[in-house]
Amino acid sequence: MAKMSAINKNNRRIKLSDKYYKKRKLLKKIIMDKKVSLEERFKAQQKLSKLPRNSSKVRIMNRCQITGRPHGVYRKLKISRIALRQLGLEGKIPGMVKSSW
Repeated sequence: MAKMSAINKNNRRIKLSDKYYKKRKLLKKIIMDKKVSLEERFKAQQKLSKLPRNSSKVRIMNRCQITGRPHGVYRKLKISRIALRQLGLEGKIPGMVKSSW
């Protein structure tokens, strides 16, 4: 099990990212638009830099939903490889069996 402080920090980042998503998207659209004047693009860049760093989607860590483990996480399942194996051994994942030869 991961540290609760790390899990909570990541959850705060997710909330901030959701909160500022539309605002960041609008500012980035202005910054990338070559038709907009240079001054307006610069002002948009300054506004973007004043937003909280943790509101960026890049700072969110993929963590296991069961254990909170940050590494070895399958994106589609949102479960770490260790938790996936454990659930497979318990028979909780249909069609998954432990390989042996």
